[in-house]
Amino acid sequence: MIRPSRLSSLALSLSTLVLTAACATSDAGTQDVAEAAPTTGGTPAAELRLGYFPNVTHATAVYGDAAGVFADGLGDTTLTTQTFNAGPSAVEALFGGALDATYIGPNPAINAFVKSRGDAVRIIAGATSGGASLVVKPEITDVKGLEGKRIASPQTGGTQDIALRHFLSENGYEVDKTGAGDVTILAQENPVTLTAFQAGQLDGAWVPEPWASRLVLEGGGKVLVDERDLWPGGDFVTTHLIVRTDYLHDHPETVRKLVAASVESNRQIAADPEKARAVVNAALAELTGKPLKPEILERAFAGIRSTDDPIASSLATSAQHAFGTGLVEEADLRGIYDLRLLREVLGKDVDDAGLGTTEKE
Repeated sequence: MIRPSRLSSLALSLSTLVLTAACATSDAGTQDVAEAAPTTGGTPAAELRLGYFPNVTHATAVYGDAAGVFADGLGDTTLTTQTFNAGPSAVEALFGGALDATYIGPNPAINAFVKSRGDAVRIIAGATSGGASLVVKPEITDVKGLEGKRIASPQTGGTQDIALRHFLSENGYEVDKTGAGDVTILAQENPVTLTAFQAGQLDGAWVPEPWASRLVLEGGGKVLVDERDLWPGGDFVTTHLIVRTDYLHDHPETVRKLVAASVESNRQIAADPEKARAVVNAALAELTGKPLKPEILERAFAGIRSTDDPIASSLATSAQHAFGTGLVEEADLRGIYDLRLLREVLGKDVDDAGLGTTEKE
């Protein structure tokens, strides 16, 4: 779905909500969009084409677009947005020149960096931690019960797909690149997965929010694995913001404004979660044709944490998982991060796990 931003049909109904959220107090160490440190060089872009997914794990983007935070922050630069089901499709759009930046999961970003030999993309900010689970039929009581079962993921090579494949491998299951093996992995869009699960055509799925909550509350499933339980402290990158490297070089001021707007979106979400959920749900209704039920919305938001930190250490681990599946060629990831603009906006250091840009800062 491609459209001029913001979600125009929501603008009037959300205007009071947005103005209230915009007046909220900023978290310590975070600056408002207008106060972010300037970046010189390049020229302001006439347009910024931004991608994201209609998921709760992309709340930073969904809220920022619907509430007008991005459009306002970009000023004279026209914002156009496009939504995707999973990361590989967004990467294809980036490579094809149809996108300038996108919110995306770690593994598609890694794949884009590797395929382009480190030239095509840079990770410039975080967005979300958590919010992904393996949901299965109630009769599957443990990992051993997955043998011979049919499990879905949003797209081959996507973040949840890699997580599922790594988890199966760690538990002794063999699955080839096509998804065939001791467990069958089916790559399909999340709405199709929910319908198939309800119809008994699937045994489970490793999916992001709100789809995990929908499988539980609407599909009668149960959580076998909350991915937070697989990471130290339960913290790992689910969604971050990447940009085409050439766009960053040509329009650093525009990209700085996007980063500042992303930070502002997260600030408003943290300042008033209830209002943020209302904005996101109204936007999801516009994007998908149906709002989330209150209990699904509450459960889905409880599983995520909005964060400006891209949690680079977890990406390094995700990369090893991706390399182990054979779907991504093993490579040196140094340079995949360029967090200079994020550091300017936040006014503090942000860890890049030694994978930051080698360009002169």
